[in-house]
Amino acid sequence: MKGLGFHFSSLLGNASLELWYFTAVILMVGWLDNPEIAVDAVSICMNLQLWALMIALGFNAAISVRVSNELGAGNPKVAKFSVVVTVLTSTIIGVVFTALILVTKNDFPKVFTGKPAVMKEASKLGYFLAATIFLNSIQPVLHGVAVGAGWQLLVAFINTGCYYIIGLPIGAVLGYKINLGVKGIWSGMLAGCVLQIIILTFVFLRTNWNKEALKAEERIRTWGGSEEPQQSSSEHNMNE
Repeated sequence: MKGLGFHFSSLLGNASLELWYFTAVILMVGWLDNPEIAVDAVSICMNLQLWALMIALGFNAAISVRVSNELGAGNPKVAKFSVVVTVLTSTIIGVVFTALILVTKNDFPKVFTGKPAVMKEASKLGYFLAATIFLNSIQPVLHGVAVGAGWQLLVAFINTGCYYIIGLPIGAVLGYKINLGVKGIWSGMLAGCVLQIIILTFVFLRTNWNKEALKAEERIRTWGGSEEPQQSSSEHNMNE
């Protein structure tokens, strides 16, 4: 139960880091000159982004549980296959939402506001919103895989480093120093997200899933599993 609680607290912690980062972006936009219209436009886009993110977070939780279960059962090939299927499924859904935003970028602001200036500003952010929705259909799923594999600390460092140490400073420089405004701040967020995806993908490609299954069995025994472990399919695969 101790390990299970840590598992789900890690999922919630990573989700909180995501939401806090979006809040920080809105606060940064509030420090721009004449921020009223910009804050309204960004808030509209962030609401849409968070709606789409809820789907990705569902995949995040699902793949985390599936990977941990399959590794614990000694099925590394099934765990790896589940990762591929989940990432592809979430990405396809993300592509659909991305296309929807691009097609309606001049119209979706009308659902949230009747102010022409805000609608125009939100429409300008349509491409940035579409890119964010696409990237966040992949990144949370990769986080879920990492948590399910027992890499909670690693993914926490990657999340914090890419978003708060790299993304926010880049956004601040582009937004304030280079005077790109909202687009510059949002570009920093995109940079942090892209970097996370690259790092996590690199980690997964170098992962030996058979060894991860054996590590999972060790954790099960440590947390109160059976004292005499059965031969797992991971051991069988390694013997082959």
